[in-house]
Amino acid sequence: MSNILRNKPLIAGVGVVGLAFVAWLAFGFFGIQAAFIDNEVNESGPVFAASAAEQDEVAATDEFQEAMEDAEENRTEIDEDMPDMPEGEDTAASEAEPEIVTVASGNFSGNSRYDITGDLSVLNDGSEQRFLRFENFESDNGPDLKVYLRAENGDFVSLGNLKGNIGDQNYEIPPEVDLSVFSTVEIWCERFGVGFGEGELTLA
Repeated sequence: MSNILRNKPLIAGVGVVGLAFVAWLAFGFFGIQAAFIDNEVNESGPVFAASAAEQDEVAATDEFQEAMEDAEENRTEIDEDMPDMPEGEDTAASEAEPEIVTVASGNFSGNSRYDITGDLSVLNDGSEQRFLRFENFESDNGPDLKVYLRAENGDFVSLGNLKGNIGDQNYEIPPEVDLSVFSTVEIWCERFGVGFGEGELTLA
């Protein structure tokens, strides 16, 4: 009996260490807290490289026009005999922006253990650049969630970490990916090797 009493501090210490290890394993390694915390995002439509370049051209043209207007206001001498010069056209502003079209679409569905809903679309502006877009998206959360494009034979392409389990978001698709082969969008928990849900893309 006295031996048991003497060993009580040792037993208590071992118990505390054991509980600390279990807590680290659950929260630090497995990240189970992610299942109880929503991560909401709200991204607008994707910005294509061509559109971004055009926006830069328009901004540069606007700056040039402002500089010319400032110079005109500050000019003190005006040559009345000088003929009027034809104004150049603002080619950057007059060019039509590339049309963004939906080349594939689908809907998410969860499995028996997880709930996922949302609309899927693949957007393209006529270039080789494509974006996978989630809209009205909502999923159960979890640790280490990825966005996969999966083929029927099990091959997959990772588009990176899931940005949020709620909200609209965009993922760029590598140009070499054939969407007629990698047609399934899957939310995959890499840490536990579990699929949360998927959606099938149908080409337009």
